[in-house]
Amino acid sequence: MNTTRTFICIDFPSEIIKEITRVQGLIKRKKFTGKLTKPENLHLTLKFLGNINEEVLKKVQTQLSKIKFPQLECRLVQTGTFNYKLRPRIAWIKILGLNKLQKQIDTTIDSFPQEKRFMSHLTIARIKYTKTPKELINHISQIKTKPLKFQINEFKIKSSELKSPTPIYKT
Repeated sequence: MNTTRTFICIDFPSEIIKEITRVQGLIKRKKFTGKLTKPENLHLTLKFLGNINEEVLKKVQTQLSKIKFPQLECRLVQTGTFNYKLRPRIAWIKILGLNKLQKQIDTTIDSFPQEKRFMSHLTIARIKYTKTPKELINHISQIKTKPLKFQINEFKIKSSELKSPTPIYKT
């Protein structure tokens, strides 16, 4: 039986994508090997389901259809990095306003493990190498995002194919 790499996420309005690409431009000023997330691929994953088949996907869709939530006000907060052995690997923007929705999704889909530590963030760059890791970490963490607010009234189920050079996402 075929499986597809699947996740639940939100997409962003165009004014937020514009701000994200501005921040990416500031990150690019420092030298590193890696990739910025393409604007059309920007999303925030609320729950990663892994490789699932069509039968499981239909169950998940049925469970998720029961979730009702008011329109959420979210906002960009800060930039930062996830590091591995003191080297930056992921540059992100933290987003406020999605924790309750994520918990609701987590408890509704009972056949998947619950997230232990959800940090509402958007991956804006994947970093492979830099000669100056501390400098890059400091540079990214000091970038100020505009405190833009935006509304979320839906989430989506997407799948991805991990193909080089970038993943292909489908709704």
